[in-house]
Amino acid sequence: MKVLLTASTLSSMMFTQMNHPLAMGMMLLMQTTMMCLISGLMHQSFWFQYILFMVFIGGMLVLFIYVASLASNEMFSLSTKMMLLSTGMMMGAAMIKKWTTHNSSDSTAYNTTSNEIILMTSKLYNQPSGTLTILMALYLLMTLIVVVKITNVSKGPLRQST
Repeated sequence: MKVLLTASTLSSMMFTQMNHPLAMGMMLLMQTTMMCLISGLMHQSFWFQYILFMVFIGGMLVLFIYVASLASNEMFSLSTKMMLLSTGMMMGAAMIKKWTTHNSSDSTAYNTTSNEIILMTSKLYNQPSGTLTILMALYLLMTLIVVVKITNVSKGPLRQST
């Protein structure tokens, strides 16, 4: 858990030094992955984090297409300053982790809430709310299919210019 928090903090610091849009997108994707892992480990259930990650990936794909079309001629190069900065930060974080003591009360605090989370999620799928949950999922699926059929790909904002 502490390793993920440290890596998340380091990636936030490195994000400020990025100057290429695709590198920023990759760093943002790594940050999201680490945040989903951290919150999933804290809640003992990865369902919400999985949904959050999938929604974020969908948005990032749209942003990637726009940025790649706008900055297609810009060369991507690794700067030595950035590599030295990231190496120094990782080494500093590893030294701080080695010098700090391990506190076992953090892990026991997360394990005590697992029964409460299981109880809360079981209420969602039991009667009578289980039927409502299935109906809402079917409604969202039907809405997705209708929106896909209504939209015309050749008239969208990312159409090919021929």
